Formats: sequence, C-alpha cells, structure tokens
Amino acid sequence: MWTRLRQLLEMIRFSHTVFALPFALLAAEMAWCVPTVQGQTVPFRWRELVGILVCMVCARSTAMAFNRLADRELDRLNPRTRHRHLPAGILTVRCVAVFAALMAVGFVAGTTLFLPNRLPLYLALPVLGFLLAYSYTKRFTWAAHFWLGAALMLAPIATWIALRGAAVLDDARDLLPAVTLGLAVLLWVAGFDIIYACQDVASDLRTGLHSVPARMGLRRALQVAALCHLLMVCVLLTLPLGHYVGGPPLHLGWIYWTSIAAVGLLLVYEHRLVRPDDLSRANTAFFHVNAIISIGLFLVVTVDLWT
Repeated sequence: MWTRLRQLLEMIRFSHTVFALPFALLAAEMAWCVPTVQGQTVPFRWRELVGILVCMVCARSTAMAFNRLADRELDRLNPRTRHRHLPAGILTVRCVAVFAALMAVGFVAGTTLFLPNRLPLYLALPVLGFLLAYSYTKRFTWAAHFWLGAALMLAPIATWIALRGAAVLDDARDLLPAVTLGLAVLLWVAGFDIIYACQDVASDLRTGLHSVPARMGLRRALQVAALCHLLMVCVLLTLPLGHYVGGPPLHLGWIYWTSIAAVGLLLVYEHRLVRPDDLSRANTAFFHVNAIISIGLFLVVTVDLWT
C-alpha cells in the first residue's frame, strides 16, 4: 500500500505543490491581517487553515491525476514522458482513476470546513471542472499555458472568498488584493510553463498538440515567457496600491519592495538558464528557481505583514 501511495505521489509530482500552495497561504494571511472594505477584521480559525490545506492538496492531486489519465496515450508517444507511471505500466488506469475520484471527494468535503460560509461549497464543482478542463486545452489552443495559469490563479482568489465570503458579497472591491495576486500567479505560471513546453516542440508538432513554442518557435516563445514574467513583476508592484481604487488597505513596506526586486532578479536568472539552442537546464529553471520564488515571496511578505 505504501509503495503504491509513493508511486501515486511521484506521478502527480506532489513536490510541485510548492508552486500554488504558498500563494494560497499568502492570500490567507492577507485575508486575516487586512481589514475589509467595511473596516471589519476576519478572525483566524485553525479549522479554516486546515480547510485551505485539504482543498489545495486534494484539488491539485485530482487535477494532476486526471491530467495523467487524459494524456497517457500522448505521453507514450513523447520520448520525454514515455517513462511516466501510466505509459510505463507502473500504475493502472483503474488505480489512478480511483485516486482522482477520492481526491475530488476530499476537495468537495474540505469546503465544508468553511461553513457557515457556503460559497466554497457552491463553487467547488465549477472550480474542479475548470481545473480538469486544462488537460484538454493543448488539443485545440496554444493558449493552454494561460489556462494553466488561470487554474493556479484560483488558489489565492478561492482562499480569499473562503475566508471573507460575506465581505466580498457586500462589496466586490474587497476581492481586489486576491485578484491582483492571482493575476501575478497567472502570468508567472504561464511564463514558466512556456519555458517548460520548449522541451516538447518536436513531439507537439508530430502529434498535433498546440503550444506557444510549437506555434511561434523557441526564440519567440522564450520572449513571450519573458514578457509574462515582466508583467508579473509589474502586477506585484501594484498589490499595495489597491486601496486607491477602493480596495482594502494593504500596508506593505520596504521588506515587500525588496522582495519584489529579488523576484525580478530570480526571473532574470531563470531566463538566462535557457536559450533556444540549449534547453538542458529547463528543469532547473522550471522547478528550483520557481520554488524559491513562491516560498521566498510567501516568507518575506509574511514577515512584512506581521511586523
């Protein structure tokens, strides 16, 4: 049983949870620290923190397992992915399908931890449907990278709604910090997913899949990724300014501004790791640098919010 569980966690790249989870936790901290537009505060509850962790882990696990099921035949045709658990026969379709179903049930059940706020429960199935739909986007659009970014964008927005549902319903401007943070996540994820997809250009063209590198070529694709990351930094710079257009006051100081400068430098380093004629360090750019960005930004902004 433990061997099978380890194989399932390897299949869904459980360690990649660090990409979205820190932004969900960051949104939670902002939701607890920042007064609503109406000037009210949202109390911290351990049950809701557990709910965030359960929903994040279960939603991502469902989406990743479903993606492996949907792409198993395509993965078999791609030299880079043919050794994944389903194409290689390490796991069966039935096993992965049962795992995905259990994780989906866990996600929906996790939303009940936010009661009496019913919005997470009402939105659970639409959110899950949006996450699962990503698995088919490469079949019909090169903008699949941005769909993936939008899927991870839901992490901070859904967290904010789960904790401040009443305030959001009273005044939609209360959602502004979460939307800003979510937009930064969308651009960040789309950018590094384009870099990652550069490894599969030949396979995508052969199998008829769509991606920015397959449509525009490697050099232009890396330029699009760089533009996404430049826009991400610009969006993050506006995060503390939302109260000027009616959003809740988010007081961030020099620690935050320093962290944004560090994020910009890390993104420059990420783009220096990959070139159209050398993609050998794409995995380093994809995982290591982006893990530092997500975890580091969470830790630094946490310090700024609580000092």
